[in-house]
Amino acid sequence: MSMLWTGSSERRPLPPESMKLLDTSVLIDGRIADICEAQFLEGVLGVPQFVLHELQMVADSSEALKRQRGRRGLEVLQRIQKMPQVEVRILEEDFPQAGDVDHKLVELARRTGAKIVTNDFNLNKVATVQGCSVLNVNLLAHALKPVVLPGEPMRVLILREGKEANQGVAYLDDGTMVVVDGARRMINKSVDIIVTSVHQTTAGKMIFGRLEERAEQAAPPLRQAAAAGRGDGNGGMRSDATSKVETSARLPEQSTLERQGRPVFPEPDAG
Repeated sequence: MSMLWTGSSERRPLPPESMKLLDTSVLIDGRIADICEAQFLEGVLGVPQFVLHELQMVADSSEALKRQRGRRGLEVLQRIQKMPQVEVRILEEDFPQAGDVDHKLVELARRTGAKIVTNDFNLNKVATVQGCSVLNVNLLAHALKPVVLPGEPMRVLILREGKEANQGVAYLDDGTMVVVDGARRMINKSVDIIVTSVHQTTAGKMIFGRLEERAEQAAPPLRQAAAAGRGDGNGGMRSDATSKVETSARLPEQSTLERQGRPVFPEPDAG
């Protein structure tokens, strides 16, 4: 008969499956901090020393962009360490024979049963092939994209022209491209649209839509107002209303001349 362990009061280590190993790419990406802050990820987050070393090398790079990315990764790690609902544990295990950081991370996950948290496509594939559990932040972001159905209204900001005639292009917060028919003239304006179709491509999801009817009806008066002025022959502009007034003012003169076929002489004084 087995007995329950009643040893010292020292805190027992958590089960291996509750640990998640963070790789370099997910720390540089930064979204992992928001996920932890929203309490969708809790427990022990393990950061191996070889991952921390690689992150420090990126932060010390001579290239400005790499240096900025590395420093952001370190700041994200510090931010996660301050969260009370997660425990960040620096792991000393190393596997020199494994080669690069990705293979070391896979080997550590295999030996401990921990899950790997990453957004690296290749690491995701290698770890999965070797039987490791992977939490991919990119897949999570894709799963959280809002579901859009044809016929639903949407408000978007048109940023540039589309490939086809009279198209405008907008983007959602998650980067999804929205192609809007009839919106070429609406660049840098927010418009209401109706979704016509949704297509899934290798590059991601694309949404197609058209301007809502009330937006289309508001456009003709604007075009008429813009075209109301026209040249007066002297480089100036005058409105159609002014032209109509001037025309109506000349009509009586033309009518009088047509009725008078001979000169008109003044009548003699009555006295």
